[in-house]
Amino acid sequence: MAATLLFGSLPARADSLQVQPALVDVVAPQSASTITLRNAGSTPSTVQIRVFRWSQSNGEESLTPTEDVVASPPAITLAPGVDYVARIVRVTKRPVPAEEAYRLLVDELPDASRARSGTVQLLVRHSIPVFFGSPQRTQPAVDWTVSKRDGRLIVSAHNRGSKRLRISALSLRDAGGHNISFGNGLVGYALGQSTMRWIAPVKGRKFAAKGSVSVSAEGTEGAINAVAAVDAGP
Repeated sequence: MAATLLFGSLPARADSLQVQPALVDVVAPQSASTITLRNAGSTPSTVQIRVFRWSQSNGEESLTPTEDVVASPPAITLAPGVDYVARIVRVTKRPVPAEEAYRLLVDELPDASRARSGTVQLLVRHSIPVFFGSPQRTQPAVDWTVSKRDGRLIVSAHNRGSKRLRISALSLRDAGGHNISFGNGLVGYALGQSTMRWIAPVKGRKFAAKGSVSVSAEGTEGAINAVAAVDAGP
């Protein structure tokens, strides 16, 4: 996942920061991995690399600073067209209980020497999932629930397994054939032993107020097909 950060007032140019791989998965007893950064622009670019602990609680995601996993180096200036390797290291000696989730934020930093009046620097952020897991971690096992509240449809995925589930192309279909789609791309993750939820507006649209709905999506290992009861609330 990458985001573009804008500084200034009018679009001008943006150097392209490339990061590979798009996901880091380290299985114990290994405790380190690498990412490769490349500046596809024509001028040097300075980037900052930070690691945050990634958790989900009550359907909400949060990122918190951590010292358990570090990036080395934490910042680097990339020359154009050259590959650089950074290490991602789990430095805590605490055993991995099942699977730990982190987010690696790779930010292109603004360059004051390139700033010009009336222009914008388009800066790129890459947010890369990083997982450290035990060989004994269990596969994802997700229970789905659907509720309607105040004109919104809330889809919850509770992952009873200890390994995350990547979810894309999420859609719902009720008994009357009405569909709700969350798009064809990545929706998000249900982390191990956690619950995540997604919300779609349905006010004024026909969709089941009770009964059950069919849930379909693409998961980490293939197609997801499930049935969820609809909780219409009070």
